[in-house]
Amino acid sequence: MGSRNKNAEDFFANMPNPDAIFQSWWPFIIAGTVGTIYGVRQWVRGPKCIGGSRMKGKTIIVTGANGGIGKEIALQLAHRGGKVIMACRDAVEGKKAAEFVRKETENMDVYFMKLDLNSFKSIREFVEKFKKKESNLHLLINNAGVMMCPQEKTEDGFDVQFQTNYLGPFLLTELLLDILKASAPSRIINTTASAHNLGDINFDDINLEKKQYSLGDVYAQSKLAVVLHTFQLAERLKDTKVTCNVVNPGICNTDIYRYLPLKSKKFIRVSFAPFMWFLMKYPEDGAQISIYLSTADELAETSGKHFKDAKEQPLSGKCLDKLLQEQLYRASLKWIEQSKESQIENTKADDVDNSHSKKSETKSKTDSSMERVQL
Repeated sequence: MGSRNKNAEDFFANMPNPDAIFQSWWPFIIAGTVGTIYGVRQWVRGPKCIGGSRMKGKTIIVTGANGGIGKEIALQLAHRGGKVIMACRDAVEGKKAAEFVRKETENMDVYFMKLDLNSFKSIREFVEKFKKKESNLHLLINNAGVMMCPQEKTEDGFDVQFQTNYLGPFLLTELLLDILKASAPSRIINTTASAHNLGDINFDDINLEKKQYSLGDVYAQSKLAVVLHTFQLAERLKDTKVTCNVVNPGICNTDIYRYLPLKSKKFIRVSFAPFMWFLMKYPEDGAQISIYLSTADELAETSGKHFKDAKEQPLSGKCLDKLLQEQLYRASLKWIEQSKESQIENTKADDVDNSHSKKSETKSKTDSSMERVQL
């Protein structure tokens, strides 16, 4: 007993003096500051999608899945048992990403397929190959996009930002509608950004070549087009079991900002690294809204809506202009058709040139032969 009492006395004797603890407020200030920073950081990251249904037996296409948000979406849906097609432009990175997802999830139904949204030809080839391999498509996530990249035209004659962010996904979606309908219930998820609020659709100058070119204006235009197309498509699909919604993943620290000074300039990147960490989401955070729209049972019949941070956020203004939505739809079909006709004409011209070239070569060989005979 004496030993036990002595141990108890030693224990209480070695305890911190309560009065001494409260002699300094610094521990509480530091703890409060750290707790506040952590709390705000978690709020910035947004809510996590922890519910939702399994995806076993579901076939899924995720564009731009070789990195960033797209890779995280593919990873999470593969974890849920889905058959995931990672559609990427870069074959090397795409195959590496698919292998990573397979290993992390132990889901062998994860595949890479090449898709370049900057090429209508590539899109058509992708759809053709996909339909030969797969008989179903339950989920299409148009995640791929670019932001503020240098001014450049695609092989189809459109600004890179406009085609990558809108016109390419528009064509891809339209070509896959038949299999989506046949696989219903199915879902389409498009990706926009807050910049859509600043956008206008310049129907007479879609590449912004007739006025001073602005990277920001083209980007905003492409993101507004995504919203308009989503709502117009949802209306067209209202009598089917195919839903179409648009999501805003928020500001995420991914390579989409690689052309901005915050990423491209080393000094600025290093200087602002703490602020970027604090104010920007991780890719896995940005993926949560698409995961929610993909798996939530309560959204099975929800269509034509805009979501951010795991909840619906209604839009207003030009986004809801049905005449503008229809005008963009008709114009998009026209732009794609004109590009196709232009390529056919160029192909014919090339064939004619090649034919003339071959005739010239044949004539040259014949003339040369005759000269040799004469000699």
